[in-house]
Amino acid sequence: MVDKRKFNKILTAILIMVIIAIIVALGFVGYDFFQRYYINKGADDAIDEFDSQLSEITKTNSISGNFTMTGNEISDDTSSLAENDNAQSTKTNTSKSQTSSSTKSSAISLKYKGFDVAGKIEIPKINIKYPVLSVATLSSMKISVGIVFGPGLNQVGNTVIMGHNYRNGALFSKNKKLNIGDEIYITDLTGTRLKYIIYNKYETSSTDFDYATRDTAGAKEISLASCTDDSSSRLIIWARAEE
Repeated sequence: MVDKRKFNKILTAILIMVIIAIIVALGFVGYDFFQRYYINKGADDAIDEFDSQLSEITKTNSISGNFTMTGNEISDDTSSLAENDNAQSTKTNTSKSQTSSSTKSSAISLKYKGFDVAGKIEIPKINIKYPVLSVATLSSMKISVGIVFGPGLNQVGNTVIMGHNYRNGALFSKNKKLNIGDEIYITDLTGTRLKYIIYNKYETSSTDFDYATRDTAGAKEISLASCTDDSSSRLIIWARAEE
């Protein structure tokens, strides 16, 4: 009888431990699910607002006839209409003023949970689309990806976009699936959308920052940075704009 009681106690203890293990496992699964849902739902709302503002600005500029003139267009227009040096100077200054006004009217202004949005990133291969925040801090990186270094989206030079690897599919968790030749699309606040082609992918230490300060030889490039699955290293992806 004593042995049977001990046996029952052991079985009860094992059962309790199994139940606790199941509850803990379900807790982790549930946490991952709601974390992914929270991040992606908020990001989707921010992207919708971004696209809505872009569509409205495009419609307004189309109706009003606003446009941004390049330097060559200003020069050609000035030379064709100017009758003398004074007229040329006046026309050039007017054109520059119009250019500045058009550029400002064509810029999206958007905040996401208190952080300025610099644009959006789309990676079809891993089916992600996120607002790119203008900063990458402990707080901002809990909700989206952000710029940690560089001249800015779609600018000459290398802009580093950093995102967490939560290992649950959110943010840059699936970057390990990307390969050389895959496409990344970046849209900035003016509505310019460029396609970037991945041409380098590797792992490095968390103290290595050479990938950020590299010379792009006048090209527009981005670097995606995230942790590896075991958090021991950093996964770096280089991509160059195709123009």
